[in-house]
Amino acid sequence: MPTEPADDATTVFEDHRPLLQSVAYRMLGRVADAEDVVQDAWLRWFAVDRAEVREPRAYLVRITTRLAIDRLRQVRSRRESYVGPWLPEPLATDVLAPERPVPDGAERAVFAETVTFGVLVVLEALSPLERAVFVLREAFGYPYAEIAAVLERSEAAVRQLAGRARRHVAEGTPRFDVDPEQQRELTERFLSAATGGDLEGLLAMLADDARLVGDSGGKAKAPLRIVETADKVARFLIGVLRTSPADLELDFRELNGGMGLVVRAGGAPDSVFQLGIRDGRIDTVYIIRNPDKLVSLAG
Repeated sequence: MPTEPADDATTVFEDHRPLLQSVAYRMLGRVADAEDVVQDAWLRWFAVDRAEVREPRAYLVRITTRLAIDRLRQVRSRRESYVGPWLPEPLATDVLAPERPVPDGAERAVFAETVTFGVLVVLEALSPLERAVFVLREAFGYPYAEIAAVLERSEAAVRQLAGRARRHVAEGTPRFDVDPEQQRELTERFLSAATGGDLEGLLAMLADDARLVGDSGGKAKAPLRIVETADKVARFLIGVLRTSPADLELDFRELNGGMGLVVRAGGAPDSVFQLGIRDGRIDTVYIIRNPDKLVSLAG
């Protein structure tokens, strides 16, 4: 049985909660699922004989990762019957507190890249073990030996998993080199052109092979298939946004490491737009309208 006071156990766990939440979210792509996993990790932590745990951080990451792998295997069967395209739940990273200070520059860029919509979508195609290795290695810089201990695999096996995961992610997600101010400026011009019916202006911003991916889960209006080519994307957006109510509130936020737009109706989140940008042009338009995925942005 645990030996130290319950409040000490709580303090240790809360000190590590941001790290555990970050690991679980990158594994699962949904805030609610990540919170459930972290809560399960807390129950395991509270029940264990903590006098036998020499490294609480390593222990907590290990059980959280394993719980996330189990949860991922469960939710994948549900996603197979999901109505329309599935996108990760938007995460407000402007208020996200990682478990360690992440400086400006290259290290923060790498940390943020692992939580973008594009990367999380590609991670859906990885096996749960590949995803766990990628998250722990690329997002948090864990040594291969520690990841091997977490997954109870050999270090050689973990290196193979990491190599496959990196290749798949590199093939599926081109690197976007756009700073937040440029991204916001392009998002504002995009919104102005779409709401103003400026077809030529939109086409000038869209890559020729641009795609629009909408996620409603069948609970709101959104395309049930991916819209492809710049012309079709532009015409769809103009048709939808030009007829939107005039009293919508627009809130620019840092979402998933990049500038996003939260559209509110009556004060409640109605939809989220985020743009994937490549070579200065819009490569992908992500629209999330499933109300279940907007709960965390209600505040």
